[in-house]
Amino acid sequence: MDWNTMLSYDWGAMMPEFIILGTTMALSILDLFWPVHFNRRKLAWLALTGIILAGLSLVSLFSFETVSILSDTFRLDSFAKAFKLLLLIGAGLIILLAEGYEPKEGLREHRGEFYYLFLTALLGAMIMSSSGDLITLFVGLELLSLSSYILVGIRKRDRIANEASMKYVINGGISTAITLFGMSYLYGVTGSVNLGEMSRTMAGMTDGQLQYIMGLAFFMVFVGLSFKIAAAPFHMWAPDVYEGAPTPVAAFLSVISKMAGFVILLRIFLSLFLTAPGDAFGALDFLEKNDGYIASMAGLTIIIGNVVALRQQNLKRLFAYSSIAHAGYLLVAVATLGGGYFLVDTIWYYLLAYVLMNIGVFAVIQLLSSHSGSDDIGMLAGLGRKSPFLAVAFTIYILSLAGIPGTTGFIGKLNIFLGTFITQPGHFVLAGIMIAGTIVSYVYYFGLLVQVFFRPVHSDKVLKIRSGVSAVLIICAIGTVLLGVVPNIAFDFIHEQFGDFTDFISSK
Repeated sequence: MDWNTMLSYDWGAMMPEFIILGTTMALSILDLFWPVHFNRRKLAWLALTGIILAGLSLVSLFSFETVSILSDTFRLDSFAKAFKLLLLIGAGLIILLAEGYEPKEGLREHRGEFYYLFLTALLGAMIMSSSGDLITLFVGLELLSLSSYILVGIRKRDRIANEASMKYVINGGISTAITLFGMSYLYGVTGSVNLGEMSRTMAGMTDGQLQYIMGLAFFMVFVGLSFKIAAAPFHMWAPDVYEGAPTPVAAFLSVISKMAGFVILLRIFLSLFLTAPGDAFGALDFLEKNDGYIASMAGLTIIIGNVVALRQQNLKRLFAYSSIAHAGYLLVAVATLGGGYFLVDTIWYYLLAYVLMNIGVFAVIQLLSSHSGSDDIGMLAGLGRKSPFLAVAFTIYILSLAGIPGTTGFIGKLNIFLGTFITQPGHFVLAGIMIAGTIVSYVYYFGLLVQVFFRPVHSDKVLKIRSGVSAVLIICAIGTVLLGVVPNIAFDFIHEQFGDFTDFISSK
């Protein structure tokens, strides 16, 4: 292979990121120079085009071997490809959702900065997926976080949005500081920020004092990232932020931001702590000895998310607590480690299911809140008679979130549940908490369906569904049912395209 071919091959690994970056720059320039009276809603189609092109370029890279560039700070391995694909799918659906967004107050205002800030956040999440060192991980995390803070407060004249944005900034700043402090300990004990070099150093670290510092680093990084994924007891910002943010932004935080949080969590934990010894004799690895901390937080997150959701009357707050509970289910997979390779497959599938069912729910919320001017549960009343199409779609998403057989949510929870019995000893308490949490969730999920089918119509106002939102509803409904009935479509795709993620796990 000559030099030019090698150069194009290596830098081609970043083509999806280059496309998103170029689209972001084009959107910002157009928004700056186009006349004030020009409808910024049309920018959504340019943003969607950029996401589709990035997705196509990513698919073209599936057959490539693992690529490492920029002194191993950027890696295109199976993990990066798999989670970038999820990020782009979720981003495309949210852009369609945003195209059909109407402010509650009925204004025709459509802010152009949403699209390039959203793509900037997406770029940060994609960079985290391919990061090969702590500095690149942190840069991607901050690119995502800073854009998110602005998106939450994008409605400048909305007092609730401003309050939510301020809470998000404060909590985000605290979590960033804690995460960075933990990373500094990791750098101190290994003398490197490269994940591969750090992993090799930590694998031979049997000194008790160094293992103690490594434990402090693990705890601080885990706590800091728990803020990002809204895991209890660090979830306090989520309900207020979801309520105050515009619906597409709430959907973004619920799906893309949470997914990015698990990406960085897996990158750090599986790269560094999976092979690190947990004691001076090396009898246990670090995660086997300390998985009790993750398991405790997973159980607490499931309990708090589901129990507090029972008392919510605002739909956005209810689904904020639902999102917290689902973060707990995902943490169960991290805690049990399901045999290492099984873990990545399980989390990938569950996040795919979560993208489909949660964005679908927020599409329904956006439609109803824009017509009623409220986010109260009562706006669902009589939806079954008023709009059977919306009612059926909403029912599919709710059944999937509840984990009813025949949906992706059921398969996702079943995989995580089975993973609790694979490890020795089995995590039977976590399995019990998962079952109990799922049963509790039936109360508020099915309570919403009671509103839809057994309450009088809330408003006779005709619902107008834009083409973008209709596409979201249809794609999410079909995907939720199809991948629930025939889940092998997704699992075969994972194994054929990404193997067992061995180039991500074993290469460290």
